[in-house]
Amino acid sequence: MEKTCIIVGAGEYGNTLDEQIEINENDYCIAADGGLDILRQKNIVPDMILGDMDSVKSSDKIYQSDYANSKCIVLPTEKDDTDMLAAIKEGLKAGYKNFRIYGALGGRLDHTLANIQCLLYLYNRGATGILYGPDTQLMLLGSGQSLILKDIPKRYISVFAYGSEASGVSIKGLKYEVSDYALKPDFPIGVSNEFIGKEGIISVKNGNIIVCFGELLE
Repeated sequence: MEKTCIIVGAGEYGNTLDEQIEINENDYCIAADGGLDILRQKNIVPDMILGDMDSVKSSDKIYQSDYANSKCIVLPTEKDDTDMLAAIKEGLKAGYKNFRIYGALGGRLDHTLANIQCLLYLYNRGATGILYGPDTQLMLLGSGQSLILKDIPKRYISVFAYGSEASGVSIKGLKYEVSDYALKPDFPIGVSNEFIGKEGIISVKNGNIIVCFGELLE
């Protein structure tokens, strides 16, 4: 199994926290600022604690013995990198190419947009990432990449061009299919696709697309 960098942020989570944040034994876990409070709720000690600590509810306790084995990086309040991007840079520096980023969606819209930009930052450095939020996941596919989707009932899938036109977009095995389509960033035609009981495939030849997974309303 490919080793994964898990980053836990302070964004929104679903109704049941225990059903989220999957961390395996060989994963590297970074608490990005207020994400430390989320990990405390799950009794998980991260490998690294990073941030300016402005959203940690009890930052005076992060140096307790419970975190003696956690590397701690305190960032200045005024900086160019967001706490999330700084955490991603640390993961890349440690050699990780696969990232799962929790608490990355919801809450402040500007932080959500910044986290989506982080997906492109990862892609441009040969890495991949998935953003997790309340009943929603986002990932980016770049030129020449494809994604195989197992059928998941009651989930929607939306596909958006990111940054500029994405050409050669194909969607197979879902309710709405396209082949070699030019997806434009000013026309959200790819919203709200659905599984139909079989495997789906999404691919793009040139450009970047954002793939969004969410819950279907009853």
